[in-house]
Amino acid sequence: MTPAVEVRTSDGVAHLTLSRPERGNALGPDLVEAALEAVHRTLADGARMIVLRGAGKHFCTGFDLSDLAELSDGDLLLRVIRIETLLQAVHHAPVPTIAVAHGATMGAGADLVAACQMRWALPGTRFAFPGAGFGLALGTRRLAFRIGSEAARDLVGSGRRIDASEAASLGLIQRMVDPDALESEMVAASRHYALDAATAERVHALTVPDTRESDLANLAMSAARPGLKARITSYVASLQDRKAEGGKR
Repeated sequence: MTPAVEVRTSDGVAHLTLSRPERGNALGPDLVEAALEAVHRTLADGARMIVLRGAGKHFCTGFDLSDLAELSDGDLLLRVIRIETLLQAVHHAPVPTIAVAHGATMGAGADLVAACQMRWALPGTRFAFPGAGFGLALGTRRLAFRIGSEAARDLVGSGRRIDASEAASLGLIQRMVDPDALESEMVAASRHYALDAATAERVHALTVPDTRESDLANLAMSAARPGLKARITSYVASLQDRKAEGGKR
């Protein structure tokens, strides 16, 4: 079976590809744990840059809810905490990180993009941050760090989808990249960021606020409120109803 995360290292750059395309690279436990292990391992092996991509049509469609009926509130709480642990590992990696978004980049997948230092998108990428719709405060501070508090409140509060152009205007995406130029762009970026590991770590510590404990506590409080599964189930049902209504028009 294909690994949940495919890892390729070239000239010190670790390319991590989420590889569950049959489910839109949605973040289930296997994918989260594999991605977290890959980040830690590549850093321990001396990677000087990490690139995150997704296999198939989408970068990452968010929280994997395919087995929602079988899960308890406690199961869901553990899953969202492990997702936040992954997001924190990426955001606080002591080396430059690049996310290359494409297709549907939703929920925790969009949070994964926001966690990266460099945020690129291919044409046609679309983003949404729907977690607040079922009561989760996941990644909100990192999003506000990227695009400002007012814009973050709008995207999180509405859960609306935005295209790559709007994402770029907000600062969520820094660069639109032509697929044919992607490899050369990544080579150029790896050459541009040439600090030694110790200096890169110090610069990162001085420029990225460390709010890990507070973010995890806020997430846990939002997720631990009784009825998490019921809220998610209701939210999913509302999406299905809206989709059905749209199909009748």
